[in-house]
Amino acid sequence: MDDPTSGSYILLFYALPIGLAGLLLVLFALSLGWLKELFAHQPIRGSRWMWIAVALVLVFNMARFATTNYASAGLGYVASWLLAGPCVGFAEEVLTRGFVVNLMRKAGHKERAVALVSAGVFAAMHTGNLLSGQALFATALQVVYTFAFGICMYLTLRVTGNLMWPVLLHATTDPSIFLQAGYPTEGLFAQLASMGNIPVIFFGFLAIFFIRGELESQEFPATDELSRG
Repeated sequence: MDDPTSGSYILLFYALPIGLAGLLLVLFALSLGWLKELFAHQPIRGSRWMWIAVALVLVFNMARFATTNYASAGLGYVASWLLAGPCVGFAEEVLTRGFVVNLMRKAGHKERAVALVSAGVFAAMHTGNLLSGQALFATALQVVYTFAFGICMYLTLRVTGNLMWPVLLHATTDPSIFLQAGYPTEGLFAQLASMGNIPVIFFGFLAIFFIRGELESQEFPATDELSRG
């Protein structure tokens, strides 16, 4: 049970608590009357260049899945991560690209600030790994990556128009990273796939300078007759 490479460990310490956190977020959204609003069509459009974020994350997730040694990983471990992934994706995206984005927009902030704060909260959540014994340098790298990844998820939210898409994209990210990192196949393709965090970091930070737009109204209309950019 204390073995982090076991399926039971992933289920008990990742899938279960994060899944419960996601449920609590849903209940909280219901209590505020926000649930429909969080998952409604986005009140501000995205630009075409934002699809780069979707493609970049998706391509490397697929590459990591394709270069995982599933025989060595074992069915239980693989299945546990495939179950934990949607729990992580749902809870973290509902909190950061759902609640945080919604609150920032209601406060009248421009979209660059919305992106930065939602990504910043997402990155800050991972500093807690220091408490579990993770090294300071490794945690710092993780915070940099998660901030850039958070920007990519914000762009995914903007360009797809619905919170479920960053949820689903995020749901494939954690399993692909942990499975491939622990049980990679051999060869150049596997090495390239394992370096997928680098272009995500590069693009995430670069994209900040191109994010534009703000809501014309704080009423959150259902249509998107709002600013583009």
